[in-house]
Amino acid sequence: MAKSSESGILTRMTFKKTILKNGLRVIMIPMAENPSVTVLVMVSVGSKYETKSQNGLSHFLEHMVFKGSIKRPKPSDISRELDSIGAQYNAFTSHEFTGYYAKADARHADKIVDVVSDMYLNPIFDEKEMEKEKGVIIEEIRMYNDLPQQRASDLFMELLYGDQPAGWNIAGKEETVKAFTREALASYRAGYYTCPATTIIVSGSFKEDEMNNLIEKTFAKAGASPVKTKLSVTEKQDHSAIAVSFKETDQTHLIIGVRTFPILDPRIPTMHVLSTILGRGMSSRLFSKMREELGICYYIKAEHEPFTDHGFLGISAGVDNARVREGIEGILGECRRLRDELVLPQELQKAQDYIAGTTMLGLETSDARAEFCGYQEILKNRVDSPDELISKIRKVTAEDVQKLAREIFVDSGLNMAIVGKFKDTTLFKSYFTLGK
Repeated sequence: MAKSSESGILTRMTFKKTILKNGLRVIMIPMAENPSVTVLVMVSVGSKYETKSQNGLSHFLEHMVFKGSIKRPKPSDISRELDSIGAQYNAFTSHEFTGYYAKADARHADKIVDVVSDMYLNPIFDEKEMEKEKGVIIEEIRMYNDLPQQRASDLFMELLYGDQPAGWNIAGKEETVKAFTREALASYRAGYYTCPATTIIVSGSFKEDEMNNLIEKTFAKAGASPVKTKLSVTEKQDHSAIAVSFKETDQTHLIIGVRTFPILDPRIPTMHVLSTILGRGMSSRLFSKMREELGICYYIKAEHEPFTDHGFLGISAGVDNARVREGIEGILGECRRLRDELVLPQELQKAQDYIAGTTMLGLETSDARAEFCGYQEILKNRVDSPDELISKIRKVTAEDVQKLAREIFVDSGLNMAIVGKFKDTTLFKSYFTLGK
């Protein structure tokens, strides 16, 4: 049944990708000495595929997959079977993909495939379970709204993308969740949970030929309709933007960020180096400035988030309520330094070594390797090896970093979301600037 295949060698790791005739992508990552096996199913659908009335439906579907299948009609049937083999299992929904996984002792590889595939292929969507789960998700939405860091993140996405799917909450709104019907859920799943939109990753200790045959047999009758596309993100910004959300907090939580570019952009390695220099690790510029020098915060980080058709760089911090201006100016000052000064050779080398080291440390477990390959396959339609990724990082120069900093760190592209004891944006406008 195999349609095509390719293989590659990752640093201390091999993989093989096969595309079945029905469009299903299968990635095998053997780890002979590893005692575990992970089965991860990833689907190219998330909140960016939804309409306004569907907002939160991808996330709701992820929850309902655990609430009963044809072979295991009760939620407890699924959890009891996985618990009985000591498995770790969960699921996740993002803007552009949904994933389901289980990890257990390698002896239970066939069992994991059976349970995870049954959940994916045969959910029953019991209406009583749906009504109960609506209550669970509404409480989840309220919980995250109560967390200032999460509220700042949601507010930042709203600020950047407004009233389009990229700016909506992944979990949806209370009113949309309450309105979901079984018919809407089943129709949405039928449209998006198809083989060409799905990748199965098996990582760990298993017999490859037997696993391939098992997956081919299990998914032989799965739907093979074409992948549905999503609306492209619309972006336009010609002046800085600030959004505030009032909350009685002991800290002010803020995100300062800029628009960047999609995951296949050739500047991605440079962005990785830039964000590392700026705010990854305890020797990064922001950590040194904000925590070690100013003593103004506990957490500070810079993260680049690339998607298929857009991206952003966000700097997150929780600062002393009385020193908000000092914190904002400190962050902008470090962005300005990257724009105006060349990074010294030893700092560039340190950032490249940091990325190489954390990349390899992040590939020690079967589930980490499954995510490493699955994430790339879904968003890039290919898997780049650690060697390939690190090689590109090593080629980034100080001039590349400064050139990129000059492109993205401009006053007209600045954005800031703040959660704390503020009711308007007026007082920030006078100093929310990078200057010349």
